[in-house]
Amino acid sequence: MRLTAFTDISLRIVMRLAVADEAERPTTRSVAEVLAVPYTHAAKAVARLGELGLVETRRGRGGGLRLTEAGHRASVGGIVRELEGAGDVVGCEDEPPCPLRAACRLRAALRVAQEAFFASLDAVTVDSLVASPTGPMLVSLSLPGLTVH
Repeated sequence: MRLTAFTDISLRIVMRLAVADEAERPTTRSVAEVLAVPYTHAAKAVARLGELGLVETRRGRGGGLRLTEAGHRASVGGIVRELEGAGDVVGCEDEPPCPLRAACRLRAALRVAQEAFFASLDAVTVDSLVASPTGPMLVSLSLPGLTVH
């Protein structure tokens, strides 16, 4: 299974914010630069992560991004489910629709496999993703435009 670019970017943002110390308030732009993703994509991901209660955003002086406590404890499986949605792995209903869709057993098998994929990520938390060596690598990435209080 392949995750969408949106989910990939969102997970990278959450991981970078998980290693930020309390005084660090990176901006969406600085996180996008460090993670080598387009700013517009990062902004959409941050907005969605905010809706999910995983990231807190503040505008203006002293503003920036912060991973919430819920974000630190969040299950990667839960995050991926929310971001990927409940859609099918394959496009049975795409144009043109698959002629086998009415009697196909593959669709159900793929749905079971998709849930097994998500379930395998349920025990993984955001904080566990940033254990060594990942966390120190993320910390070492410089954040241009970093706001420190």
